[in-house]
Amino acid sequence: MQDINFDFISKLVYEKSGLVLSKDKVYLLESRLAPIARQEGLASAEDLISQVRMKSDMQLQALIVEAMTTNETFFFRDSTPFEIFEQDVLPHMKDNRPAGHRMRIWCAAASTGQEPYSLCMLLKDLEAKYGMLKPEIVGTDISPKVLEKAKAGLYTQFEVQRGLPTMRLVKYFTQQGQNWVIKPEIASMVSYRVFNLLDDYRALGKWDVVFCRNVLIYFDQPTKSSILKRIAAQMAPDGFLFLGAAETTIGVSDSFAPVKGKRGLYQLSSNRDQAAAPVAAPVSASA
Repeated sequence: MQDINFDFISKLVYEKSGLVLSKDKVYLLESRLAPIARQEGLASAEDLISQVRMKSDMQLQALIVEAMTTNETFFFRDSTPFEIFEQDVLPHMKDNRPAGHRMRIWCAAASTGQEPYSLCMLLKDLEAKYGMLKPEIVGTDISPKVLEKAKAGLYTQFEVQRGLPTMRLVKYFTQQGQNWVIKPEIASMVSYRVFNLLDDYRALGKWDVVFCRNVLIYFDQPTKSSILKRIAAQMAPDGFLFLGAAETTIGVSDSFAPVKGKRGLYQLSSNRDQAAAPVAAPVSASA
């Protein structure tokens, strides 16, 4: 691929989504843009990029940005966050929220829905103990296409085999031919909306818990810092942030501090620094 074309697309993708494309991603760029090129009646990804450079087609630009987003996910991906959510976060919420409190959970970059639905299944299993928290789960993603799949809740045999215990599959899914569709009682617990992590977060409201796992790794340092700062502004004072195993706020943002002994779990630094804060002690006491 010509350098001028790669530079143009990498700049476009960065400006529209914050995602960073390095030179070693040329093969990925070409493979993901080739189907769009064929759809447009063009011979190659190079021809597609040349066309976008010549005329400002916003719809085509959106398709290119969407094609470059990573949508790898599966049910109960990395069991540790779900264990921490059950063993530490939910007990804290129960002890520090009034009965009937609407516990708001944001799954950023929700992709095709496996993460929010995993949380729904876990909460449904624990409904007798934590049902008074009235969970409200919102899944967002930059890609309308993957969110349509999430809303449909329809998964292949391969997709449900990735991380989903058989007992939960039988309990919370209905088989349709070779596929499985999530039951309405679970699907109704989540709402989905298209959202770009570069946009204004205030429209989303405040959150008790945010899952932003395996997302920051695709951004550069300034964008990571900006995202974490904006998440922090929308967190409840004693709220919790989950990041991926390969991600951290250390050296990236002063807004959050890690919870001792709880991999991938963070709280607002302002709260963690307060000696009298009631949040950190119960959570890290078991560490």
